[in-house]
Amino acid sequence: MAKTIPRIGSRRNGRIGSRKNTRRIPKGFIHVQASFNNTIVTVTDVRGRVVSWSSAGTCGFRGTRRGTPFAAQTAAGNAIRTVVDQGMQRAEVMIKGPGLGRDAALRAIRRSGILLTFVRDVTPMPHNGCRPPKKRRV
Repeated sequence: MAKTIPRIGSRRNGRIGSRKNTRRIPKGFIHVQASFNNTIVTVTDVRGRVVSWSSAGTCGFRGTRRGTPFAAQTAAGNAIRTVVDQGMQRAEVMIKGPGLGRDAALRAIRRSGILLTFVRDVTPMPHNGCRPPKKRRV
């Protein structure tokens, strides 16, 4: 009889998912995109690789409730909870958009215990707008 080959990724020896716990992230960026309909919170490391993300829609809010400040607060709490477990202590916050969830998401980030080095508003602003269409010829 031939010997059985041990499976490396079997659930019995507990090696599945071990890579996620070994990555330590001391510093990162938190991007908050607050539109009128939804709030998306993305946490990245210093190189820009996404570590964790959450939105008001993935937290279970549907319809008009996704644009509320409470939904943004819940989304920010969910996104940050996983990176605090991975050892994040300092972060820089970039806030984009005109939505209601801007302040609520920032308040939830401050409450999480992460030290904020700076908070920047990166909402895109048009300087002179698009070129207007040509005048209609009759």
